[in-house]
Formats: sequence, structure tokens, C-alpha cells
Amino acid sequence: MIDTERALRQQMSDLCRSLFDRGFSVGTAGNISARLADGILMTPTNSTLGNIDPDRISKVAWDGSLLAGDKPTKEVFLHQAFYETRPSAGAVVHLHSTWATAISCRADIDPDDCIPPLTPYVVMRVGRVKRVPYVKPGDPKSGDLIRALDGKYAAVLLANHGPVVSGKDLFSAVCAAEELEETAKLIEALRNAPVRYLSQADVADLERSFSIR
Repeated sequence: MIDTERALRQQMSDLCRSLFDRGFSVGTAGNISARLADGILMTPTNSTLGNIDPDRISKVAWDGSLLAGDKPTKEVFLHQAFYETRPSAGAVVHLHSTWATAISCRADIDPDDCIPPLTPYVVMRVGRVKRVPYVKPGDPKSGDLIRALDGKYAAVLLANHGPVVSGKDLFSAVCAAEELEETAKLIEALRNAPVRYLSQADVADLERSFSIR
């Protein structure tokens, strides 16, 4: 268990580099945060996930004011809203990963359930995913959109932007974000093929057994 701020900073740096090295993030895209008892750690603005200095990771108070480190990501409002509405969330991962972002741009998806239950793991680790309307990056309205969901979704797609995934801790949130991206890839790979989805009974059984709340 990560029980010190120092260890959490190092874990965030390591996991950010892993995501970058494996192509889940490019350039300065994406931002990650983790809950502390006295605030939130966030990746700094205009930084690459491939080279996050643990000592320069932003630490912000619950009102968004900077406590330590570099200036935080401009998506601070998005992260704050997840923590405010999902008390179980210990971390939030926002990526611009290719396939989930592609899904976020499609006009033919159900915005209330845009990632169908192809595999048990997307149900277990991600849950139902809602697409929220487009707002420009860094707009405080992104936080309002998340608050309006009242904590009902652990993951969302920002329209024409990318996925945001919360988890009980940093490792779980990163794994869930990866699972969402791989499922999005499967959706696109199977777009023109007949597909067997998990049944409603299958999904209900998984939700009872593996609650992500």
C-alpha cells in the first residue's frame, strides 16, 4: 500500500513513464492525479508523462490552490470533480489514447453507454462509460459536467477529446484506463463483424461480484 506522499510521487512518475513508453500518451497529452489526506497530487501543466520528476509533481489543496511543485494541469477542474462526487476514488487518469479517443469522436454511439460489454474485464474494471459533451480543454465547465453525473460513472469519454478514468488507487486507475483503451480497440476491430456481447445477466453477475465503486 502507498502510505506516504514521497512513495506516491514516485509511483506516479513510474506509471506515467510506463503509459508514455507503451504509447498510451504522446507529447504533452494526458494528466494524472492521486488523492492525499491533505490535497491532491497532479501532473504539472505542459509536461510529458514520459519524464515526470517526482519532486515537481503539483500538490494542490481541495480548492485548487497550489501547495507545492509546479503549476498543475489545466484540467484540474476535471480531477477535482471526480474526487468530490466519488468518495471512493483515489486516483484519476485522463489520456488521449488513440482508440478511446476515436470512440469519443463517433456520432453513432450511445452516449449513455458508449463502451459495450465485450469482455468481463471492461465490466469489472471500468463499468458503464458515459460520453459527456465537448468543452474546450481546461474549461471549468468540464468539472460541472462531471458533477452533474453525481458519481454514477467511474469512467467517462470527453467528446472529441479522450477518456477519463477513476480508480480506488493509482495502480487501479491506470489499469482501468488501459482496459478501456484495449476495449475501444476491440470495438473498432469488430465494427463490421457480428458480435456477441455479454448478456444483461452476465453483466449483472459481474457487477455483483466485482463492484468498482
